[in-house]
Amino acid sequence: MFNVKTLRCATLAAVFSLAGGQAWAETDIKFTLDWKFQGPTAAFLVAADKGFYAEEGLDVSIDSGNGSAGAVTRVAGGAYQMGFADINALVDFNVQNPGQSVKAVMMAYDAPPFSLFTLKKNNIEKAEDLVGRKLGAPVFDASYKLFPAFAHETGIDEGAVERVNMDPALRETMLVQGQVDFISGHYFSSMLDLKSKGVAEEDIQFFLYADYGMDFYGNAVIASGDFIKEHPEAVAGFIRATVRGWKDIIADPEGAIDIVAKSDPLIDKGLELERLQLALDVNVLTDHVKANGIGDVDEARLRSAIAQLAIAYDLKSTPEPEAVWTSEFLPPAESRMLKR
Repeated sequence: MFNVKTLRCATLAAVFSLAGGQAWAETDIKFTLDWKFQGPTAAFLVAADKGFYAEEGLDVSIDSGNGSAGAVTRVAGGAYQMGFADINALVDFNVQNPGQSVKAVMMAYDAPPFSLFTLKKNNIEKAEDLVGRKLGAPVFDASYKLFPAFAHETGIDEGAVERVNMDPALRETMLVQGQVDFISGHYFSSMLDLKSKGVAEEDIQFFLYADYGMDFYGNAVIASGDFIKEHPEAVAGFIRATVRGWKDIIADPEGAIDIVAKSDPLIDKGLELERLQLALDVNVLTDHVKANGIGDVDEARLRSAIAQLAIAYDLKSTPEPEAVWTSEFLPPAESRMLKR
């Protein structure tokens, strides 16, 4: 497993206001990622490294994670004030744990990266071909957790698919070795990880959930209810700084990967640069984001996605969008526009 590391913002010992020369106390934020330090999460690392958070009066520490469900639990439990997680995992958690209010405050992946992957030699060409086959994935993988929704939308019997849980590091290897027939994972992760193991792209067959009527949102910045209530200005400042981070990585993706390497010197910079570009192209810079800026959601779309999720997960209730989402801390749309 990946060892958790921490990247801390440059600490300002004392910041004096121009008006009165009084010290300005910083607000501490422990922030958890959903996964490793990789290209797609560079915006947070860049915002920390370049002092964007510090300029908002925030002292932010960033830790790697072990999946979206884990990130939501960390924030709900109070160990972290904010995090980065799949909003669908957040919906599931809030329904299962009423009273532990966690909300998404900024959408990052306007298009979801949820996918299934197989090798063409396995002769799996359509959803029906998955029946009777073996699915491998870590139990906390977002695409794995959403497989019941995929099965529901495509009309296949999820009970007829054998499940094999594994360590994340073994997922693509077990597919290549033939120990499982297909795997689940984020598009920008499993695609590149398979290629890194010598599989030619033309030999990979993949199924994007979004192509099968699953118009879900993906990862968002989340915050605990207590932190939102007690430090609303810190939440707004974090989002402003993070938007600057997204703009920065689009302007200088190579520089962004250099900053990611400060947190994990063992990354393959070329691979992470490609992973970042894939995430930007497929998940972040959608037509909606190009027209409206990063960060906000379409409420009707979110409501539909939650309803779809409730059916697939057999949730005991279907929350309203405002129970899991708020846009009140987003800066104006014109300041959230992203350009390549």
